[in-house]
Amino acid sequence: MTDLRDAERYLRRRLDGFEPEAAVVLGSGLGFMADMCEEPVAVPYGDVPGFPVSTAPGHAGRLVFGVLGTRRVAVMQGRFHYYEGYDAGKIVCGVRVLRMLGAETLLVTNACGAVNKAYAPGDIMLIADHINLTGISPLRGANDPVLGPRFPDMSNTYTPPLRQAAREAASRLGMELREGVYMYFAGPQYETPAEIRAAAALGADAVGMSTVAEVVAARHAGMRVLGLSLVCNMAAGVLGAEAGALRELSEQEVLDTAEASKQRFSQLLLACLEVI
Repeated sequence: MTDLRDAERYLRRRLDGFEPEAAVVLGSGLGFMADMCEEPVAVPYGDVPGFPVSTAPGHAGRLVFGVLGTRRVAVMQGRFHYYEGYDAGKIVCGVRVLRMLGAETLLVTNACGAVNKAYAPGDIMLIADHINLTGISPLRGANDPVLGPRFPDMSNTYTPPLRQAAREAASRLGMELREGVYMYFAGPQYETPAEIRAAAALGADAVGMSTVAEVVAARHAGMRVLGLSLVCNMAAGVLGAEAGALRELSEQEVLDTAEASKQRFSQLLLACLEVI
């Protein structure tokens, strides 16, 4: 908690009274949205006491405070991952500090691989629920009641009224919005075809290497949560298995799809911010 308080004090000094209404976490290839903030105050993660450094490609590694549309926001331009070597508590420090600064809602985004064969790269999936069988939880260890309860309920993790607002926003834009279950894998290796078959059997529509720890920490802290996944590739073994020639996955494919989809994705995210 000491590191969080130090980070909060440092950021309050930098922000001169600015308080965010919502925290936005931008995933791989989606960091461009932070540059859309009006009256921005950008703070590199390395300047914030106790913050780790984001090492994932495509993650700028800074907090950007400003206005998106009509909302005061705190944008994480890049996130922290378990696969970078940080423990689960450390990878959620950004979400926790932004909650301490006043953010009541978390809008979390990610780039994902599709398990559902009806999906295609470029689709946007509204996260209805998640599966975490990794055993990784940011709530492991002694609970600080200042942050939240010992046993937080996860029945409505992705806030139902926000999900409805996102559906309506997509409809107004004439945009198809998928809705499904996101399954968390720790990475950094992509999943095997057998793991993807298991994910499908368990009810997953998409897989990825982020998001779940941040969402758990946000719900622990009493935040409302909306999650959007950009489908950047079909997961391992989903395509080509019948011919016996499995496509290899690459990080570049993820970044290329995010770049090609950024206009649609930013339109939807901004529309969602207006109604949450």
